[in-house]
Amino acid sequence: MKSGDLTRRGVLVAAWAAEIVLFGALEPDTFLTAANFQTIFGSQTVLVVATLALIIPLTAGDYDLSIASVLSLSAMVVALLNVDHGWPVGWAIAVALLAGVAVGVVNGGLVVLLGLDSFVTTLGTSAFVSGIVLWISGSRTIGGVSDALVTPVIVTQLLGIPLGFYYGLGLCVVLWYFLEFTPSGRRLLFVGRGRRVALLSGVAVWRLRFGAFTASAALAAGAGVLYAGTTGGADPSSGASYLLPAFAAAFLGATAIIPGRFNPWGSFVAVYFLVTGITGLQLRGAGSFVQQLFYGAALVLALALSRFLGDRPAEALP
Repeated sequence: MKSGDLTRRGVLVAAWAAEIVLFGALEPDTFLTAANFQTIFGSQTVLVVATLALIIPLTAGDYDLSIASVLSLSAMVVALLNVDHGWPVGWAIAVALLAGVAVGVVNGGLVVLLGLDSFVTTLGTSAFVSGIVLWISGSRTIGGVSDALVTPVIVTQLLGIPLGFYYGLGLCVVLWYFLEFTPSGRRLLFVGRGRRVALLSGVAVWRLRFGAFTASAALAAGAGVLYAGTTGGADPSSGASYLLPAFAAAFLGATAIIPGRFNPWGSFVAVYFLVTGITGLQLRGAGSFVQQLFYGAALVLALALSRFLGDRPAEALP
């Protein structure tokens, strides 16, 4: 491997380390504490899973803007069934995941089978699903989700970090293995690189794209379940704040580890690079607005770097 390639692969990790050094020097008493790093690692499980959900269709060259609304739907279904109707949390989770898969099937049918544009279509389904969430919830926040979900997500810890972090890490490993070492994963990468060429080569393009939308929605629903476990409830806008950070992490992650490709490890590092920067700035006195500034700037920077370095992750990069 050339030294230039190695540098590009590790630049985001190096930038993350530089952030830690910088804010550690500026705020040694608050930033460089075990409690702060436990919070950083333990607070981003939902975003990690949402980002991993997003990179599946992005790898195939499609957008899925409905992941945030699916997250909200899943969290609300868990809260409604468990709290309002007394369902065991396991059954509530199962229904929530099925609801997410149903949205993915609809997205896949509209985009792949009918040939509609993925950006516009999933934007429409996102608005539709958000309306469903408002309808079934009566526009109210629901709390009191069973400890059977809350405990294994946020209460139980390993090495001082909630188990939720390890769920996201485990999912990252699984998705990395799928994309790198399985025939379906390699074909999905092939489809994203050149849909027409893949089709002429005999690859079942429609099936892979349809499966990508379904898997994306299923993982987004899983993120919703984790949200309900993290907060102990749900509100109609549970997922709204995750869409921009997920896109920022996905595109920023595509500039590192495996530059030019949406990849799980790059996205994983990008999530924690972003939250570390935001945490450091907030400890320096910045207001909550810094999150939007940081995520928006990161997304634009990722696109600029992709152009500058000559990387075009899949076909999703305009």
